[in-house]
Amino acid sequence: MKIIAKLYPVLIAFLAISLGVFAYVSGIPFLDIMELKTIDLRFKSRGIIEPGSNIVLAVIDEKSIAKEGKWIWPRSKIADLVNKLSEKGARVIAFDIGFFEPDEERIVQVINSIQSEAKHIDIQNKSFEQYLENLKLKSDNDKLLADAILDSKAKVVLGYFFHMSPAESGHFDEKDMRIHQKNISGSKYKFVRYSSGNAYNAPLIEANMPQSNIKTISEATKYSGYFNMISDTDGVVRWMPAVLRFNDNLYAPLSLIAAGAYLDEPLSFKIAEYGVERLQLGKTAIPTDALGRVLINYRGGEKTFPHIPVTDILKDNIPPNALKDKIVLVGATAVGIYDLRVTPLESVFPGLEIHANFVDSILSNDFLFYPAWAPLFDITAIIVAGLLIGIALPRTGVITGALSALTLFTGYILLCQYMFSEKGYILNLVYPLLVTVLVYVSITAYKYLVEAKQKRFVKNAFSTYLAPSVVKQLIDSPEKLVLGGEQRVITAFFSDVQGFTSISESLTPHELVELLNEFLTEMTDIILNNEGTVDKFEGDAIIAFFGAPNYLENQAEVACKSCVEMQKRLAELRIKWKESNKPELKMRIGLCTGSAVVGNMGSKNRMDYTMMGDTVNTAARLEGVNKIYGIYTLISETTYESGGKGFLTREIDSIKVVGKKEPVSIYELIGFSDDNNEKMQKITGLYSKGLNAYRNRNWEKAVEFFKDVLEVAPDDGPSITMLARCKEFILNPPEKDWDGSFSMKTK
Repeated sequence: MKIIAKLYPVLIAFLAISLGVFAYVSGIPFLDIMELKTIDLRFKSRGIIEPGSNIVLAVIDEKSIAKEGKWIWPRSKIADLVNKLSEKGARVIAFDIGFFEPDEERIVQVINSIQSEAKHIDIQNKSFEQYLENLKLKSDNDKLLADAILDSKAKVVLGYFFHMSPAESGHFDEKDMRIHQKNISGSKYKFVRYSSGNAYNAPLIEANMPQSNIKTISEATKYSGYFNMISDTDGVVRWMPAVLRFNDNLYAPLSLIAAGAYLDEPLSFKIAEYGVERLQLGKTAIPTDALGRVLINYRGGEKTFPHIPVTDILKDNIPPNALKDKIVLVGATAVGIYDLRVTPLESVFPGLEIHANFVDSILSNDFLFYPAWAPLFDITAIIVAGLLIGIALPRTGVITGALSALTLFTGYILLCQYMFSEKGYILNLVYPLLVTVLVYVSITAYKYLVEAKQKRFVKNAFSTYLAPSVVKQLIDSPEKLVLGGEQRVITAFFSDVQGFTSISESLTPHELVELLNEFLTEMTDIILNNEGTVDKFEGDAIIAFFGAPNYLENQAEVACKSCVEMQKRLAELRIKWKESNKPELKMRIGLCTGSAVVGNMGSKNRMDYTMMGDTVNTAARLEGVNKIYGIYTLISETTYESGGKGFLTREIDSIKVVGKKEPVSIYELIGFSDDNNEKMQKITGLYSKGLNAYRNRNWEKAVEFFKDVLEVAPDDGPSITMLARCKEFILNPPEKDWDGSFSMKTK
C-alpha cells in the first residue's frame, strides 16, 4: 500500500501527460485559439522591428481625398500618379486597389455620337475629325492609365482578388472565366515542380473565380498578384496565402510578385503529396506550411512603414529621393474606404500595410515559422513538464512546490519567447503549460486531500518534543514512525559549559533557569539555522548532529561554521552578562564526522530520534579533552578533512581516547579564515614546529618552540600542556615504539 501511495503522483502525471499529448495531436479548437493568442502576445512582447528602407506606402488618405476629390478617382488621376512615381525613380509600383470596371465613358460616347452625326449629314473636315479623335484619346481614362503603365520606367504590379466560394461568383460564365484567367496570367507561378504524380492532387487552398482588372489595363504589364487574405478562426490575419490554386494553375499574391519584381528574381515552387514542400524567390527560401501559407512577421503597428499621401506625390510636395529605388505600395487608408483587418498588434489595420510587412520580411530574409522539429519538441515539452512536476512536487513543501511549478511555467514561456524573438521559431505554449498546471493542481489536491489529515496528526503529536527538522521528515515520510535506524555519515556535536556546577551554586533557581534558557536558546537557534538537528539537552549540555534526518552535502563544513558562530555569539553574551553581574559562561565543544546509526530509538510508546555509534562516542570524548589542553573547540581529523580546512585551525595533538587503540589526530577550531592575523599566524606556526619536534622525540627543541608561543600568548593552553609534557618526557622518555600519541586516562 505504501508503494502504491508513492506511485499516485507519478500516475497522475502520466495521465495528464497522456491527455496533453492526445489533445495536442487531435487538436482542441478552444486551446488552438488560445495558442494563436499566445502568438499575438509574443509579437507584443518582442516589440517593434525597424523595417528596411525599401518600402514606401502611397496612401489615399483623408488629406488626399480632401485635396483631390471624392474616391473613386478618374483613371486619369491614377495615370498621373504612375507617371509621377516613375519620374521620381520608383523601382516597383504595386496597386492594392483594382480596376475591375471601365472608367466613366460618357464624354467618349458624346464624341462618338458627334462623329456619327457628322458622317450622317456628310460633314467632311479633316482638321475637325482629327480634333475629335485627339479629344477622344484624352478622354479615354482607361487608355491613359494603360499607356502610363506601359511607359513607366518602374515595374507596375496590378492587384486583383479571387472569389473563394461559388456563391460569390455565380454570375460568371465560361467566357468570363477565360477572360479573367488570361488577365491574371502575370501572377501565375512559372516554375512549379511536382515530386510525383500524386503531388498534382496535393491539398492546397482552392480559389473559385478571379476578379481581374479590365483587359486594357491588364495587358499593359506582365506583373499582377491577388490581394486576398485569409483570417484565422478568431478573425486575425496571421498568414499570407503564398499560393492559390485555380483551374489547376498556381497563383502568387501581390506582395510576393512585388518582391520578385524588385529583386528581379524568379519564383519557384515544389509540391509534394502532402502539400507545399518548398517556395523560393531566387535563392531565398520562404518557409510555408503544407497549404502554402506564410506567417507574417509583423514589424510593428500601423504606420511602422512611411506613409506618403498621394496628393503630395501628385503635387510634388515630397523630398527629391523619397521614392528613388523603392517599392511603392499604392492603396487606401482613409476611414471608410480601406479594407479593415485585425492583426496580432492592432484591432484596426490597413490591408495595404500587411502587404508591406510581408514584402519587408522577404527582402530581409526574416521569417517566422514552425520548424520541422517543432511537433517533436512540443510533445517532448509536454512529457518533460509533466514528469518534472510529477517527480518534484511530492518531494517538496507547499511553497517550494509552487515556486518550482512557477519557475518551470515561467521558464518555458521565456524560452518560447526567446526562440520567437531571436530565431523566428514558433513553439507551442498552451499544451505544455496546460499539462504543467494540470499536474500541479492534481497532485497538490491529492496531497492536501489524502495526506493533510495524517500530516496534521503527526505535527500536533510530535512538534512539542522533537526538533522541527525531524518533525518535517516525519510529515514527509510518516512510515519512519517505527523503531529502528539507518546507517548515515553525520557530524556529531557535544557541548558542555565549563564549571557549570560551581556557577549553579552561586545563583538562585530562578536566576539559573533564566541564564540557562537564554544560553540554550541562543546556541540552539544557531544549530537549527544551519540545518542541524538538536538531539537532546542534558542540563547545560547540548547534544546535536548534522546530516540527519536531512541530507547535507557539506555537513562537516556546516558543523564547523555553527561552532564558530556559537563561540562568537557566546563571547558577545559574556559582555552582556558581565554588565548585568551575571556569570560569564564558557562552552567546550567536541565534533566528529563519521558513520553512525540514526533513527527512532526507545520503546513503541516512547521513542527519540537520536544517534549511536563510535563517531558519537568520539565527539563526546573530544568535548572532555578540551579540558586537558585548555581550549574550547576540538574537532576530529575526519571533520577537519571533510570540512575544516576552510577555517582557521591548528593541529593540537594525536591522542588515544578511552576505549580505542587507534590514535586520533585532533584540531582546535579557532575561527573563520578571515579571523587570521599576524599574531595568530605566529602562534600556529611556532606551535606546529614544536609539535613536529615533540613527535620526533626532540624534547629540548620542542620546549623552545612552546616557550616561544607562550611569549606571544602567555595563556595558550595547548602550549602550556605540551611544555609540561615535554619536560616530563625529558626525565622519563616514552618507550622506543612510541607512536607520538598521548593516551587519555579518563573519559
